Formats: sequence, C-alpha cells, structure tokens
Amino acid sequence: MQKIISVVILSLLMLACENKSKQDVKEINLINQNVVQDSTYGFDKPVIYVAISTMISPVETFNLYKDLIDYISSKLGVPIEFKQRKTYSEVNNLLKENKLDFAFICTGAYVQEKDELPVELLVVPVIESRPFYNAYVIVNKKSNIKTFDDMAGKSFAFTDPLSNTGYLFVVNLLKEKRTNPEKFFSKTIFTYAHDYSIQAVARNLVDGATVDGLVYNFLEHASPEKVISTKIIMKSKDFGIPPFVVQKGMNRELKNKLKSIMLNLHNDPKGKELLSKIMIDKFIEGNDELYK
Repeated sequence: MQKIISVVILSLLMLACENKSKQDVKEINLINQNVVQDSTYGFDKPVIYVAISTMISPVETFNLYKDLIDYISSKLGVPIEFKQRKTYSEVNNLLKENKLDFAFICTGAYVQEKDELPVELLVVPVIESRPFYNAYVIVNKKSNIKTFDDMAGKSFAFTDPLSNTGYLFVVNLLKEKRTNPEKFFSKTIFTYAHDYSIQAVARNLVDGATVDGLVYNFLEHASPEKVISTKIIMKSKDFGIPPFVVQKGMNRELKNKLKSIMLNLHNDPKGKELLSKIMIDKFIEGNDELYK
C-alpha cells in the first residue's frame, strides 16, 4: 500500500515558502481600475476570469503571469480577475462550473477531462521554437541512481494526479513494466507544484521526482541555485504543450479579440518583453492533433 508521508509534504512546503506565509493563494484580483470597457465590441461582461494551473508554486505563478495578464487586460479593454488554485482538478472544476472564462491548464488535465470540460483551445505557447515539452525524471546530483530502473524501492515525488509530466508519464511507464507506483516505489508524495518536487529532490527529502521540463529549464535559467543539486536521468518523448483554453460559451467577439491579442504578443515590443520573462517565444493556434 502506497505510503503518503505527510510530514515530508509539510517540510517541503515550509521550506519552499521561504517565509511566505500565504503561498497557497486562493484568489488574486488583477482588476485594473483604470481599464475602460471597449464598447466597440459590445462586450456586456464587466470582468473576465482567468486561472493559471500551478506548474510552479502559486505565488511564483502569480508573480510571473501578473504583468502579462495586466497587459492582455489593457489591450482587451476588459478587467481581468485572476483566480488561483492549488490543484489542477480545482482549476478544472472552476471551468466546469463556468467560473472561469479562460485558463492555462496542464496537458494531462486537458487530455483526461476535455470531454467533460466546456472549453475549446484558444492558443498554445511555442517555447524554443516548439509547441512541445517533455517530462524529466530527476535525482539528487550526489545520488548513485543512474537510470529509472534504479528508482525501484526508492522514494518518489509526483506533482499532481492530473499532471502529464508530473504523474501520468511515470504511471504509464510503470504500466509498461507491468507494475505501478505502489509496488515500484517505497514511498510517494504529491507536492502540487513542479518547483516543490525539484526542491524535494535537491534537499534529499525524496530520492527522485518526475517534473515538467519547461519548469526545470526555466529555473535552470532564472534561478539555477534551485536545480544545481539535481541531475536529469531520463527525458520523455515529446508531448503537446499545455494549452490556453476558453469557455465554449464565451462571447465570440471577445474570444476573437482575446485570441488576436495573444497571437500578436510577440509582434509588440512590450508583449515580446513580457513573453520573454516567462520564456515563451510566441503563441500560435492549436488543435487537438497536438494531444493525441
């Protein structure tokens, strides 16, 4: 039976917070009081709502995306309220309950629940010239673990039950080996953010983890001290990159304007600067072929 070690999770989160007492941000209001509604498009919605699935910790997600959301709000002419949740499932539930207008969601969350979600693809990011990403299996740099098979009987960190790179990839890998996490690993935890999983490995709280390669690469660039104690022992095949989705019932003119703004961010100096901050080249139109 799989052992969930709560004390490790608590230690991990406390260490990751770095004295931030409110890391699990529930709702953050990004409404720009100076934004005037664009009556040209006849939008009757006084505010629209967005969520960004926490591929990194909630506060870091907010800090990274705040300026971009503010920029989109100013271009759209409609105030945007940012709703942050801890788990991918919680973000999906907001979409199901029609409490979000658009969201940046995990690939796994989209693929597993897209038949139940009242959403459609809006755009997908291109990073390093590709609309794809990979899962990385990581261990501590001082570890003797060299291959995934060496992880047998070791402790392991997952990110979220709906995470493609942070859970489903390894579950499917183990299924191919005719086993499962409960049998293969000695202990497992869910950290609910890829940077938390990386910290768990760096601080030897667990022996290994599976994480989003985009997050790992971002931290390697922006905060190398957070990954310097880790090493990658395995990379997955290419997966379709996490998409931006919108509610199917969104006002058509509003949706088209939002899409146009996002597709042209890289053509505007300020937009390009904001994309560069989160290491995105640009957004392109997406389709479900990416997620087969």
